[in-house]
Amino acid sequence: QVQLVESGGGLAQAGASLRLSCTASRRIFSTYAVGWFRQAPGKEREFVARITSSGMNTDYRDSVKGRFTISRDNAYNTVYLQMNSLKPEDTAIYYCAAASVVSTDSSRYDYWGQGTQVTVSS
Repeated sequence: QVQLVESGGGLAQAGASLRLSCTASRRIFSTYAVGWFRQAPGKEREFVARITSSGMNTDYRDSVKGRFTISRDNAYNTVYLQMNSLKPEDTAIYYCAAASVVSTDSSRYDYWGQGTQVTVSS
């Protein structure tokens, strides 16, 4: 079992930045790919970004490319999502998840955090 805890969410104005963190309970976390997903009210959960276990490869949904950066520090069992130039449409609950194989499909992820709220005001 791997427990994931997200932090760093909050209220931000449009154009501002936030950094989300996802910290795992076990060192085995370094062998897992990690994805960030988000869910806005009344909408389905959607893929935001993913990173391989080594951190060498990343991928993003089109709407966040150039604004968001996913990274990881396996020494601290933590994955980050740096979010710059935030927009009101980025408002959602953000979840991190871990999978044995990197994917944009949320069903491929085995472990999930509880989520952290990000609210962007215009």
